[in-house]
Order: sequence, then structure tokens, then C-alpha cells
Amino acid sequence: MQKSSLFMEQNPGDYENGGIQKNLDDDGRTKRTGTWVTASAHIITAVIGSGVLSLAWAIAQLGWVAGPAVLMAFSFITYFTSTLLADCYRAPDPVHGKRNYTYMDVVRAYLGGRKVQLCGLAQYANLVGITIGYTITASISMVAVKRSNCFHKHGHQVKCQTSNYPFMAIFACIQLLLSQIPDFDKLSWLSIVAAVMSFAYSSIGLGLSIAKVAGGGHVRTSLTGVTVGVDVSGSEKIWRTFQAIGDIAFAYAYSTVLIEIQDTIKSSPPENKSMKRATSIGVSTTTLFYVLCGLFGYAAFGNDAPGNFLTGFGFYEPFWLIDFANICIAIHLIGAYQVFAQPLFGFVEGWCSRNWSDNKFITGEHAVDIPFYGIYYVNFFRLVWRSAYVIVTAVIAMIFPFFNDFLGLIGAGSFWPLTVYFPIEMHIAQTKIPKYSFRWTWLKILSWVCLVVSLIAAAGSVQGLIQSLKTFKPFQTQE
Repeated sequence: MQKSSLFMEQNPGDYENGGIQKNLDDDGRTKRTGTWVTASAHIITAVIGSGVLSLAWAIAQLGWVAGPAVLMAFSFITYFTSTLLADCYRAPDPVHGKRNYTYMDVVRAYLGGRKVQLCGLAQYANLVGITIGYTITASISMVAVKRSNCFHKHGHQVKCQTSNYPFMAIFACIQLLLSQIPDFDKLSWLSIVAAVMSFAYSSIGLGLSIAKVAGGGHVRTSLTGVTVGVDVSGSEKIWRTFQAIGDIAFAYAYSTVLIEIQDTIKSSPPENKSMKRATSIGVSTTTLFYVLCGLFGYAAFGNDAPGNFLTGFGFYEPFWLIDFANICIAIHLIGAYQVFAQPLFGFVEGWCSRNWSDNKFITGEHAVDIPFYGIYYVNFFRLVWRSAYVIVTAVIAMIFPFFNDFLGLIGAGSFWPLTVYFPIEMHIAQTKIPKYSFRWTWLKILSWVCLVVSLIAAAGSVQGLIQSLKTFKPFQTQE
């Protein structure tokens, strides 16, 4: 609010002299400074997340043929629809049109009506789910450090059971502090650190898998994955296949924050051009890691691949390297949590400011001089709301600490509407593709096929959650 009033109170002469105009973009907001490099860091932080850890398990369910094929299919679809979405940031023209700051704004500009509410429901429910999932995963990685040292000291046959709950509380305390970062544009440094961490633990997992394969030892693998009658029953094979598809879908879930990432990019060169470059780098980099980690993980563990190959203790030694990898996971997820939470924070705060603009609790900013930092503006509503959100997500994570099933359900729930349906529908509206033309037809077929895949994956994940609830033992490590 202060920035807006400052902009409005300038004299016309200021613009002629190039005064404040140098510090503002064409929409009157503070000039954006992001580039394809920072956008790539945001994407890698969002995409190479906890999903990479479950890919060896997912490939084990699908086998040598279907596993890589499904990975590459999701990679291509994600890249293609992300480029369509990047062109929709401005409307109606992708280069000179009016900016849209959020995914909902983009849908409102191109589709309107009830679809705006449906988009908001899908996006923000997905963001909540991801932040809960990351709380679960980070705590599992923290527990794995403690268990790794226990195994090293007492032997691999010892149970070394440890509760996840204290580590979820530690993760939540860190997020309470980081959640007070005002907006997405101030997160570049955190995303770069998180991206480096994701490369580190993915590389360690890949290296350990390669070393295990090179060291010999017999593991059972097959073209079709886990074997019916040997590893699983017929019904389990079907449900696990569905769940594995959901896990892979989750591994590519970043369309929910694509527009918010694009809104941090400076306007020259055009934002859509920079975003497409960042998308190409981000998706190709993550696909390379995914294929290598998934395939080598399956080669190392075979049909018995753990749900999380760094915390499921497929590896025990060198214990210090396992510890370092899990610390990297925790640090990465600290940053990734913020990448996914900031759009939700911004949406709630913007909505409240518009509806209660005279409420000083909601709109008031109070300057605080922090040593070694400078002036920080405290907003009491932001402090209370964001703190409450972090606490609630941590409590929900404590109630449902099931890693693979949760990832699959989140991936299935968000993949079709946010990654496929809305980008395709907006592209059709933007480019005015004639109904029943060849391009219109194959885009619609792609959308319907992805809907079927999402429903299948959701069914598998729900079944997995039900099974996990039946066998759940509180206060023990969930893997």
C-alpha cells in the first residue's frame, strides 16, 4: 500500500526526468530483477524435490520398459504445457499485454467464470498438500541422520526407531522464521541454496547406486517390475502401479507456481522468452537426474527398492555421506517449502487487504530496526496468519506421516487441472484455435488422456493411504 501511494503522489516531471520511473515496471510495481538463471533455480528447487527419492521404488513397480517411458512422457507433457502457460502471463498478447500476477489471474483473464474458482481451489489445495508433504519428508531425512549413526554404532540389525514428531516441530520452527520473508521476489537466494542442495543429494544417491551396481551382488529386476505371485499379489501390483504413476506426476509438479515465478522476471528480454528458457533448463536437468536416479536405483535394489532410497536404508555406509545427503535434503526442503507457500501467503494477504483495507491490523506496517539487517517492516496480520499456517501444516503432517502415498495423492490431484487442463484451455482461447480443427482435437485428446491418468493415480494413492492407516504405529519412524 505504501509503494502504491508513493507511485501515485509523484509529479509528472519525475517521469520526464526519469526519476522514479527507473525503479518501476510498466504496471507501477517495483522493477523486477529476476532472470532466466533465478527462474531456473526456482524451478529446480520446486521440481527436484522429495519426488526424486521415490523414483527407484516407482520404477520397481513399473519395470524397465514402462518406468522410463512414463518418466519421459511426464517430462514432455510438463515442458510442453509449461511453455503454453508461460505465454499466458500477459494477456491478451504474450509480450505486450497486461501482466497477471498469479495463476488465478491468468485463468480470469483468459477463461473467466467458474473456472477461476476451480483453479484457485486446485492450486491452493495443492500448495497446502505440498507443504505438508515437505514437512513429512524433511522430518524423515532428519530422523535418518540419527538412525544412520545408530546403525553405524550398534549394527544394522538394531531397530533404532525414532519418532518423527520432534523433527517435524524443528522444521516448523525454522519455517516460522522464514515465512516472514515478505514475498517471492526476496526468495532468490534461498532457491539458489536449495537448488545446490538438491543437486548434492541427488548426486550422492546416484553415486551410491552406481557404486552398489558396480560392486556386484544379485538383485531381481524385470521388464515389467515387481512380479505377481513372488513380490506382490495381482491386486497389489495394480494398486502399486497406479501409485507409482502418481509419484512420478508429483515429481514434475511445479506448474502451480510457474506464473508466480515468472512474475519475478524482468521484462527485457520478454518474460515468456526467459521463462521458456528457464523451463527448458529446469525440466531437462531434472529429467536427466530422474532417469539416472530411478534407473540406477532400480538396478541397485531391484524389486525390493525402498520407498525412499536415502532414508529407507538401502544404503548404510559410508554413514557420514548418508548423513550429509539427508542434511542436504532437509535444507533443500526448507527452501522448497517457501517456494510453494509464498503464493498461498500472497493470495490470502491480498484478498484480506482488498476486503478490509481500513483495518490497521491487516494493512499496517511497523518499522523495526534489526541489527546487521536494517529496517524490516512488521505486519501483524502477516505474522499471525503465516505462523498459524505453518503450525497447522505441521500438525496435519504429524497425523498423516506416510511418504509415498501422500506424494502420489498430491501429484494425482494437481497434475491434470494445473499442469494440463488450464494451460491447454488458455492456449486455445489465446490463439483462437478453431473448434474441431486438427490442433484443437489433439490438444483435447491429450487433456482427456491425462485426466484418466490422474484418476488412476489418485485411486492408487488413496488405496495406499488406507493400507498405511491400517498398519500405522504412532511415535515410530515412518518410511
